Amino acid sequence: MLAPVNLMNPATSKNRICVVYNPMARGGRAQRMRTKLEALGADCTFLPTDAPGAAITLTREAIEKGFETIVASGGDGTLNEVVNGIANASDGLNRARVGLIPLGTVNVFAKELCYPVNLERAWRTVLRGTEKQIDLGCAEFQEGGEPRKRYFVQLGGAGLDARAIQLVEWREKQRVGQLAYIFAGLRALREPQPAITCETEHREYVGKLVLLGSGRFYGGMVPVFPLANLTDGKLHACVFEKLNPWVFVRYAMGFISGNVKPPSSVRYLQSKEFKLYSKSNVPFELEGDLIGRLPVTFRVCDRRIRVVVP
Repeated sequence: MLAPVNLMNPATSKNRICVVYNPMARGGRAQRMRTKLEALGADCTFLPTDAPGAAITLTREAIEKGFETIVASGGDGTLNEVVNGIANASDGLNRARVGLIPLGTVNVFAKELCYPVNLERAWRTVLRGTEKQIDLGCAEFQEGGEPRKRYFVQLGGAGLDARAIQLVEWREKQRVGQLAYIFAGLRALREPQPAITCETEHREYVGKLVLLGSGRFYGGMVPVFPLANLTDGKLHACVFEKLNPWVFVRYAMGFISGNVKPPSSVRYLQSKEFKLYSKSNVPFELEGDLIGRLPVTFRVCDRRIRVVVP
């Protein structure tokens, strides 16, 4: 693992920027990012992750040392860990904000914010962009009999999509990118699809798949939640009452073309809170990473986290 390189004194630097990055992102692209930023004389500190969850700890420690802008350099999974590091730090949501250098396979949140994918332009956004307060989602669940919280900014899901994430093959993902999730989804579709209950405002809806979003996009620039925005104080949910190969293929083609047409059997809901549970062992995901098992309660906190945007 590469050792962190301190290019600044956090106590005196004007921007106090820390770049948390996944060295494995996109087959070495993260290391090239670091090399280019160093050549630009970037006034920041680089902190590479070395295991799942490491970015949470690195972010929390960086905030305690006085860094005020934490840049998530990687995919949506790295972003999610940085967000949780900020939320878990002492007064972290007031002390630090999030910036982005998109390097992942999908980068849904970056697309939602219209973040540039060009490295120099992304870095310029970190330095000169405006600050925006957006909603912060929270998933509350049990793990090993203990209560857990996990924060998110863009999306989540329970059922088929979480199972597909379990089945994604790393080499296939490196070779074909986003298509790997569609192939994994087809494999997951061969398995039994347990019923999931989505409860909100004293009403219950039952389906085979539940997708949740704070923003519009899911799986790329696909507006699965067309009425959502990151500051409306609501979570948006799609409950798929039926799930068969035709529905899956229809959505998969929509992901490829960017034009999803939901079937009539999909329920579209809006609420500040959703409770999901099942009689079966059903996984859920946040920001494209497997997190836990149902039951889970999703809540939203209005305009609670600060993000640097173009």
